[in-house]
Amino acid sequence: MKVLVFDDEKVRAELLPLTYTRPVGALRVGITSIAEKWQALLPGDYGWLAGTDWLREIFPGEADTDALCVAGHVLPDRPLVEAVKALGNNQALVAGDVTVAYRGDASEAVVYDAPICAVRQLYDIFMLNGLALEADFRLLTFGRTSQPVNSTNTVIGDPDLIFIEEGAHVNGAFLNTHAGPIYVGCDAEIMEGSMLRGPIALCEHAVVNMGSKLYGATTLGPWCKVGGELNNVVMQAYSNKAHDGFLGNAVIGEWCNLGAGCVASNLKNDYTPIRLWNYPTGRFLRTNLQFCGLIMGDHSKAGINTMFNTATVLGVGVNIHGSGFPRNFVPSFSEGSTAGFSEVSMTKFFDIAARMMARRHVELTDADRRMFYAIREAAEAFK
Repeated sequence: MKVLVFDDEKVRAELLPLTYTRPVGALRVGITSIAEKWQALLPGDYGWLAGTDWLREIFPGEADTDALCVAGHVLPDRPLVEAVKALGNNQALVAGDVTVAYRGDASEAVVYDAPICAVRQLYDIFMLNGLALEADFRLLTFGRTSQPVNSTNTVIGDPDLIFIEEGAHVNGAFLNTHAGPIYVGCDAEIMEGSMLRGPIALCEHAVVNMGSKLYGATTLGPWCKVGGELNNVVMQAYSNKAHDGFLGNAVIGEWCNLGAGCVASNLKNDYTPIRLWNYPTGRFLRTNLQFCGLIMGDHSKAGINTMFNTATVLGVGVNIHGSGFPRNFVPSFSEGSTAGFSEVSMTKFFDIAARMMARRHVELTDADRRMFYAIREAAEAFK
């Protein structure tokens, strides 16, 4: 069966800057991306219907009337997938105001009455992370046997809620599963003295440095490295916060770096509801949340001892340095501090990106360069 993961245009806009560089379905929530959740429950030949021209070269796919199309922002479960599989030609499965899936011209609506789980706003990524992580844990570990938890570790809670993949190293750590499972992916590492309170996931090659403190629901994507204190953080992949400092209720894109001592507030001093930058409206909107931290687009960096205000949003390719709190929204391809910002040239951006990616043996391709040129042009509206 051919399956295409489509972007809901309204949702894609709400999830900027993270969706500048990926379709909605490529976002990691829980252990896997949303598209990978669909593929695990609904096997098929998968492609993309990305919402922007510049993504289609990297995430290929073409409209096909014979294909089953599924929403990239909807987190599937088994009952929902069964309803999707039952769709006939030209039918669409609709849950409230959400088109979950469709075939053909979607001229006939089939109503799905049960609740669904969907990412609609940036903060949904960390707010839904615990639910998604536990569902992924059950799916990924069902019928399988974990590598043993060696005697150097202290387990608090149910040891069956710890799953360690082959090649992973966990030594001298405190692992608490009272609030949820702990998943350690292939070749990941938890160093000695670290304290983890689930639900937590380390994807392949992720590293938790010595003496770190991780609270759930936190996900470290592939090749991420962390230290210090994290609480309800989702790091997509290839990003580092390797040193002391606090990060909470946050979403960090790919190829980001937070320097030593970097801290990000997730709660206002007066406990009032948080306002968060919204790309579609070009202004800050109320969220009715009390906790919301840093949202960081791909290839953004923060120097040592950087301090972020509550609910700061950084676009793609932002470089923050210097003392004081930068403003709560910094547009893409900007560089500077409280003293002021300047534009980052594409030559400089590509040089930095290529050097960082090479450290993980990943190439910055010509397709990537074309994508970033297009993103820069699109981001000009928010300068």
